[in-house]
Amino acid sequence: FCTPCLQECLKPKKPVCGVCRSTLTPGSRALDLEKQIETTETTCNGCNKKMYLSKMRSHAASCSKYQNYIMEGVKAVTKEPLHNTRSFPNRFTFPCPYCSEKNFDQEGLVEHCKALHSMDSKQVVCPICASMPWGDPNYRSANFMEHLQRRHRFSYDTFVDYDADEDDMMAQVLMRSLRDK
Repeated sequence: FCTPCLQECLKPKKPVCGVCRSTLTPGSRALDLEKQIETTETTCNGCNKKMYLSKMRSHAASCSKYQNYIMEGVKAVTKEPLHNTRSFPNRFTFPCPYCSEKNFDQEGLVEHCKALHSMDSKQVVCPICASMPWGDPNYRSANFMEHLQRRHRFSYDTFVDYDADEDDMMAQVLMRSLRDK
């Protein structure tokens, strides 16, 4: 879980599990899960060394063959960068879709719209989404303010490799799932 989602699960007076919604008991540990992690064996995809799941994270951090395995996957799905910078959409500054004021970064656009347009019900195109490879520049959000608060609490740049080819990535994942045990 990401921190904001986990915090949402813990907010109510009776915190609930983010998956099954059963009540969580603060301070109690998932001993059955800990035991399973301690007793389940796995194999490193880099060096083929066998170990318990509980040791895998520290092993992966120090195993150069595992690091190479990960980099092979990254290289397999990354396109060669284009040299014509004019073909890249601007994903750093955005205009307000309500008043057309320009040059907001993502966070600034969210704050601007909260402050000046929170009651505006006009359907508008999200300039952040429209700039993304998967974005539809004609899609008008029925509730843009809610869309901003749900979809744009973080920057896509943190999590997205715009040079990765989605079809190549899916093919690579399928190949690895067949090869890995």
